[in-house]
Amino acid sequence: MHRICDIKTHVMVVAYKYKRVAIVTPYWKPGDDFLRIIVNSVRGKVDDGDFVTISEKAISTALGNILDESDVHPSLLARFLAKYWMRLIWGHVLGLLCHLKKETISRLRAYPVHEGSAHKHVALRHAGFLQALMFGSEGAIDGSNLPYSYVSLPLENAHDVAQEIKRNIKAKLGKEVAVLIIDTDTTYSLRSFHFTPRPKPIPGIHSCGGVFAYVFGRFFKLKRRATPVAIAGSKLSTKKALSIAQIANRTRGFGSGRTVWDMAETFDVDLADVTWEMLGRISHKPIVILGKTDLAYY
Repeated sequence: MHRICDIKTHVMVVAYKYKRVAIVTPYWKPGDDFLRIIVNSVRGKVDDGDFVTISEKAISTALGNILDESDVHPSLLARFLAKYWMRLIWGHVLGLLCHLKKETISRLRAYPVHEGSAHKHVALRHAGFLQALMFGSEGAIDGSNLPYSYVSLPLENAHDVAQEIKRNIKAKLGKEVAVLIIDTDTTYSLRSFHFTPRPKPIPGIHSCGGVFAYVFGRFFKLKRRATPVAIAGSKLSTKKALSIAQIANRTRGFGSGRTVWDMAETFDVDLADVTWEMLGRISHKPIVILGKTDLAYY
């Protein structure tokens, strides 16, 4: 390695000559200047040709692209999905077909009707029926690592945001990097065909089917990786972009928890009682730098 790692600011792992730097930052809140945070965070750690990957959810939160589900008045369809579809169909049929963990299936069988109805209403309104039939992250709408009843929405202009991040790094640090915005939602691969239930992935990944895509991918145990939603500064193949997304996702971790249930257990509170202050006490790594390498190993 060419530099000594300051463990107070980031964690560095080296494998197969591959640099991975997961950068710890304060928790990003609505209104935070995420462009300034990114530039200051990668200063002195990034080299020409590196890949700078950023969590879509962190950017959405900083941009205020979040929604408070406590203000939602759910429809009858949303209530039906929460009370019957989630508890019975997911809890006793689809959860088993998708090889979900026993703990997850138990949670689905006790799916919270009140909070769940509001969430399903938001999914129906913003993502559509097939997405609302999912058991989580419907249409890339997600409440993990967010307080109270807030959920993040997917970026509408992810490519423009990635380009702006790249321009800022070039202008202020003089470094030519590639920027990837990544979501933890899964992309499945069937040989050279890549598909995801979530909307608006990068070209080369097909967004299709909603719940059907999820069930198909999980039932047949297809290869699954995190989803790149925008790339700026590099013409990557779909396979390489997926490899980078998955490596970054593993390096980043899941903050306060992979799901809203995990997050609530982390803080020992009810689902809607996590606060901004609690989240601020958790180590967050929204930025991961990946060094130049041949990704054939991955």
